[in-house]
Amino acid sequence: MRIYLTKACRTCPFKDQCTRSNERRIKRWEHEHVVEAAQMRLDQNPQAMRVRRETVEHPFATLKMRMGATHFLMKRLPNVATEMALNVLAYNLTRVMNIVGIKPLLVTIRA
Repeated sequence: MRIYLTKACRTCPFKDQCTRSNERRIKRWEHEHVVEAAQMRLDQNPQAMRVRRETVEHPFATLKMRMGATHFLMKRLPNVATEMALNVLAYNLTRVMNIVGIKPLLVTIRA
């Protein structure tokens, strides 16, 4: 977090709407500009989240179904990350086998 202090509030006509103190403290996350840029892109293209949701929901639903749609079996973040990575790897391999076929996949792996 970055904290900015300004004494310009003493002479500002909108001081009563902003702050009761003599100075204004503004707190900003150091990566706030990234969040603002993402929000600006979303404001320019409101359908983007709908497209993303439609694209991403199917793989996550499939992963949840394969995992048992309940919870992770492991505890602690490194273990859960490994479990998720293995699930994603299995999902991706299944997709490749369905799209390309098993024989071309094996030829590519051996190459």
